[in-house]
Amino acid sequence: MPGVTQTLLERRSQGTLNDYVTAIAWSPNHSLAIASAAGEILLVNPESSKEQFLQTGNEQSIDCLAFSADGRYLAAGGQSGQLLIWSISSPTDPPMVIPHPRTWLDRLSWHPTRNELAFSLGRYAQVWDAEVETVVTTLQFENSSVLDLVWHPQGSHLIISGHQGVKIWPSDDWDADPTVREIDAASVAIALSPDGQYLASGNLDQTLLVWPFNSAAPWQMRGFPGKDRQLAWSDLNVGRAPLLATASGTDVVVWRKKRDADDGWDAQVLDLHDERVNAIAFRPGSTLLASAAEDGQLCLWKKAQQVTQILEGASRGFSTLAWSPNGKCLAAGGQQGEWLLWQQSNRGKGFG
Repeated sequence: MPGVTQTLLERRSQGTLNDYVTAIAWSPNHSLAIASAAGEILLVNPESSKEQFLQTGNEQSIDCLAFSADGRYLAAGGQSGQLLIWSISSPTDPPMVIPHPRTWLDRLSWHPTRNELAFSLGRYAQVWDAEVETVVTTLQFENSSVLDLVWHPQGSHLIISGHQGVKIWPSDDWDADPTVREIDAASVAIALSPDGQYLASGNLDQTLLVWPFNSAAPWQMRGFPGKDRQLAWSDLNVGRAPLLATASGTDVVVWRKKRDADDGWDAQVLDLHDERVNAIAFRPGSTLLASAAEDGQLCLWKKAQQVTQILEGASRGFSTLAWSPNGKCLAAGGQQGEWLLWQQSNRGKGFG
């Protein structure tokens, strides 16, 4: 295909679960957890190729999956309404089941330095301390169900989104009133730049808002073919700020901050995909962007501009992807249960 110039990644291993892959998570020590809509959770060690099921299929989807910052715990939630936490040092032991009112769990996120887990529960969110096994706080969103939640990269705040806004709580004073960023529609996806300077929100009214973190005045972008359900920041600055990528329908849009601090963002549309883009992510330490779509193509975009390699292996399309913390491996899941793992090629040059 024109524009495909390099072999950056080579296939290392693969397997198949019993239903489409819903979530992938890497631990800090580069082991891999993979979940499916059948309720399976598989641990994979890429170095030894050892595989171990933490949970076999129970026909209740696992929809969110995350390792704690120190890699000691793996949390999972989904259709059953149970919040499950495994101790990775003894993965054959039954998981801890966190008590709470039963509701579908589809959002969870670990604090970046403490073993505190934030997760959504309908119209509120809770924070659970895994060390002392207790609820730290319960936060009311009120206007709607919680649609997304993320920690500030320094752990100083928890940010929660939903109908008509984003709420920001300081993690050193949970009783304080949250800072509110108002939105005309619902915020369905939020993401903070790795330097903590910018907060992005993809909204139900097909707009994208980006705020400087400490400002209530956002830049607003319009003209998308659908909702921006996928957002990704690079951890390298290009000019004044990191790159922001958004996925809407079949398009990936890459946003670059203009030179003047008060000016907005320039957009470049990456329109190679023929079907909906389900996942995007920047390789750590670079501006190499990966995009995975229902057309069965996983594209690597050098400098988030030009496709340099196309990966395949999910005949009915890709559902998710995730880079390893060191950026040397890329894992992806397919809609027929395929999981695939690629590693950095010795032949690839200019990787990133």
